[in-house]
Amino acid sequence: MILIEMIGILLGGGILCWLTAGWNSAYVKWIAMTAVAADLLIAAVLFAHFSAGGMPQTATAPTAMSWLVDYRRSWIPSLGVSLHLSMDGLSLLLVLLTFFLGLLSVLSSWREIKERQGFYYFNLLWTLGGIAGVFLATDLFLFYFFWEVMLVPMYLLILLWGDSNRRYAAYKFFLFTQAGGLLMLLSILALYFIHGQQGGGYSFDYSDLLHTTPPPAVARWILMGFLAAFAVKLPVVPFHNWLPDAHSEAPTAGSLILAGLLLKTGAYGMIRFILPFFPQASAAIAPWAMGFGVIGILYGALLAFAQTDLKRLIAYTSVSHMGFVLLGIFAMREMALHGVVLQLLAHGISTGALFAVAGMIKQRLHTRDIGQMGGLWKAMPSMGGMAMIFAMASLGLPLLGNFIAEFLVLLGAFPQHVTLVVIASTGLVFSALYSLRMMTKVFFGPAVAPAAVDIGGSGALRDMDGREWLILGLLCIGIVLLGLFPQPIIDMIKEQMLRL
Repeated sequence: MILIEMIGILLGGGILCWLTAGWNSAYVKWIAMTAVAADLLIAAVLFAHFSAGGMPQTATAPTAMSWLVDYRRSWIPSLGVSLHLSMDGLSLLLVLLTFFLGLLSVLSSWREIKERQGFYYFNLLWTLGGIAGVFLATDLFLFYFFWEVMLVPMYLLILLWGDSNRRYAAYKFFLFTQAGGLLMLLSILALYFIHGQQGGGYSFDYSDLLHTTPPPAVARWILMGFLAAFAVKLPVVPFHNWLPDAHSEAPTAGSLILAGLLLKTGAYGMIRFILPFFPQASAAIAPWAMGFGVIGILYGALLAFAQTDLKRLIAYTSVSHMGFVLLGIFAMREMALHGVVLQLLAHGISTGALFAVAGMIKQRLHTRDIGQMGGLWKAMPSMGGMAMIFAMASLGLPLLGNFIAEFLVLLGAFPQHVTLVVIASTGLVFSALYSLRMMTKVFFGPAVAPAAVDIGGSGALRDMDGREWLILGLLCIGIVLLGLFPQPIIDMIKEQMLRL
C-alpha cells in the first residue's frame, strides 16, 4: 500500500489545505510542506533500502515479479481496468525528484503567494500527486487518468497566480497538452482492442499490453499517438511553442515544477511505453527522432541566447537540454539511456534552481527584463555565487551533474550516429554562450538603475535570506552529488535499461 499512500498523502493534503484556508490560512503552507516532506522521507527510505542491496532478482521482462514495489487491485473488472501501481528503479528516482522539487516549490511559494493560499496549495499538491501517479501507474487507463490530473491544476496555477499575460499562456499550455493527451488516449484504446481481439482478453494492464503485437503498419500509427503526447510534454521542436510562455508567466513554483518535473513525464513515457511496446517501429523512426533532438539542442540554445526575458531565456535552455534526452532515448543503447536518466535528474535540479533564482530576482526588481538588470553581484554576492554554480551546471561544467549526463548520451550514441553526435556536440558551445551572457547581463556589467529596484528601507538590495539559502543550498548539494557520484543512479536503473 505504500505507493497508494504516497499519492494519497498529496491528494489528501491538497484537500486539507483548501478546507483549512477558510478557518486559518496560516496553517495552509505548513500542511503542504508536511505532506510533501512525508512523501520525500518515504521515497528516500525506499532509495536507501534498494541501494543497499534490496533489489529483487533479475527478471527477463518487466512483469510483476521484476518491480521493486507492486500493488494491484481490481477496479473495473468488466472493462479490464485495475488499480495497478508499480515502482522500479527508474520510477523510484523520478518520484524522489518529484518530492524533492515539490518540497522546494512549497518553500518558494512561502512569501510569494498571498492570495487564495488554500486553493493554491491544493492545486500545487494535486499537480505533484498527478506527476507521481504518472511515474507509478502500470495500468494504462490509470496512467491516462493521472496524466489529466496533473494537467488541470497546473493550468489553474498559471491562470490564477501567473504574471500579466497568464491567460494566454495557460490556454496555450492546456490546448497543446490536451491535444497530445487525446491522441495518446486513442492509441491506448487501439492497443486495448487489439489485445482483446488477439485472444488475451480486454485489459489495460502494462504487462498484458506489452505482449500485444499489432500489425507493423498499425503499430506505427499507434506509436505516433503516444509520441504526440510525449513529444509535446518533453517538448520536441516544433511542439515546444507552449513552453516559453508557460514558464515566463507561471509563478516561481509553477516554473520549477514545469521544468523540473512535467517535462520529465514526456521522457518517461518514451522510455516506459514507446521503446518496449514498439521496438521495430521505434527503430524505424529513430534516425528522424534523433535528428529532431539535434535540432532542438541547437535551436533551443540559439533562441536562449537571443532572449531579453530572464525566464524565457531559462525556458529555451530546457528545449536545448531535452534535445539531448531525445537523442539518447532513440540511440537505444544502454550507455545513452543511462545518460538520459542522469540528464532528467540533473536538468530538473539545475534548471529548477535557475528558475528559483529568477523568481527571487523578480521579487526584488519587479521585472524579468535582463536589460534592467546588471551589477547585482555587488549587492547580492551569495545569490550571484549560487547562480554561477547552476549556470556552470547548465553549460556542462565537469564535476556537475549535467556534464556526466550529456557525456554519456553523446558517447553512447556516437558509434552508430557519428554525424548527429558531432553536430549535437556544438550545442555545448552554444550553452556556454547563453549561460555566460545570462550571468554577465544579470550580475555583472553596469549597475541597475536605483529606481527600478525595490530597495525597501535598507537603501540597498538584500542578499539571500535563510529560506532562500535552504532552497538553493539543497539544489546545489544535489547537482554536485549527482556529478561526483553518479554510480548509485546507474546501478538503480541498470536492470531496466538492459531490458530495453
